[in-house]
Amino acid sequence: QVQLVESGGGSVQAGGSLRLSCAASGRPSDTYNLGWFRQAPGEQRKFVALISWNGASTFYAESVKGRFTISRDNAKNMGYLQMNSLRPEDTAVYYCATTRGWSTPEWDYNYWGQGTQVTVSS
Repeated sequence: QVQLVESGGGSVQAGGSLRLSCAASGRPSDTYNLGWFRQAPGEQRKFVALISWNGASTFYAESVKGRFTISRDNAKNMGYLQMNSLRPEDTAVYYCATTRGWSTPEWDYNYWGQGTQVTVSS
């Protein structure tokens, strides 16, 4: 099993930045790919970004490409999501999750954190 805990959320104005962290424990970090999802009020949870087990490959949703950067540090069992040029539509609860695959549907992810709230005001 893998336990995940997100942190770093908060409230920022449009154009600002936040860095989310995902602390992992349990299974070694280099045995799974790591993804970020978000869920806005009244909407389904949506894919944001994905990074391979060794950090060599990344994939982003079109809505965040060029603004968000996913990274990981396996030595520290940490994952990160750097979010720049934030927009009000980025407001959501953000979750990190693990997968052995390379896909975007949430059903392909097996372990999830509890989420961290990001609020972007205009």
